[in-house]
Amino acid sequence: MTGFGARLLDARARRGPLCLGIDPHPELLQAWGLPTTADGLAAFCDICVQAYAGFAAVKPQVAFFEAYGAAGFAVLERTIAALRADGVLVIADAKRGDIGSTMAAYAAAWAGDSPLAADAVTASPYLGFGSLRPLLEVAAAHDRGVFVLAATSNPEGSTVQRARNDGRTVAQLIVDEVGAANTKTTSEPGSLGVVVGATVEQPPDLSALGGPVLIPGVGVQGGRPEALAGLGGAASEWLLPAVSREVLRAGPAVSALRAAGERMLDSVAYLATTRATHDEKA
Repeated sequence: MTGFGARLLDARARRGPLCLGIDPHPELLQAWGLPTTADGLAAFCDICVQAYAGFAAVKPQVAFFEAYGAAGFAVLERTIAALRADGVLVIADAKRGDIGSTMAAYAAAWAGDSPLAADAVTASPYLGFGSLRPLLEVAAAHDRGVFVLAATSNPEGSTVQRARNDGRTVAQLIVDEVGAANTKTTSEPGSLGVVVGATVEQPPDLSALGGPVLIPGVGVQGGRPEALAGLGGAASEWLLPAVSREVLRAGPAVSALRAAGERMLDSVAYLATTRATHDEKA
């Protein structure tokens, strides 16, 4: 299988530069007239799968599935499989991070041969970047990607991420570690990326990252889609804006949800190096 970085660049070129979220928050289920049960969760995800077919990437928020226990994980497995069957790249927003054998177990679950494994997974490096090594190795062996949290939008994050070490912020240190890891891989595009919030006022320097930048927080959370070009000096071809509630609140009709996704895609289409027409996506 082709590496994640190459698959993402191809998907962006054909389907546009947007990642849509599946965040089955209880309030959204209720707004859609669905019960806050595993059955309601499954119905919510079935609607999203139908509406999001033909988009480049989708990011399920794992926490909202975990809340339903084993039944929730079963829905997540089925959702990941259905999206990938439609040719959609799936980024599991799991934010896993630990050390030693525990990190190795997380790696097997989210980047190995597990039914939960997606095309890419988010990870937290705040036990030290080296703690992610088992995940990075398993992901590379299975042609999957990893998005490492670097600079997040939540106010509390800056107390850690903007702390300085040897003249660099911790966020910059993480970006530089990811960039260095990308240079050690094969000649294909880097499959390791970072997460930088759309509302971060002083993003780290991303010019030497050599991999994708996942940008959550567009829309309801305050990130402006028209203001993302040149984020941190990154090449536009690597930028992947992510939007969730701005689109999901248009549901539950599949057509309305899809139309909201298309409107958001149009608002970030300027980030595409090439852009297929909607009829050519799929």
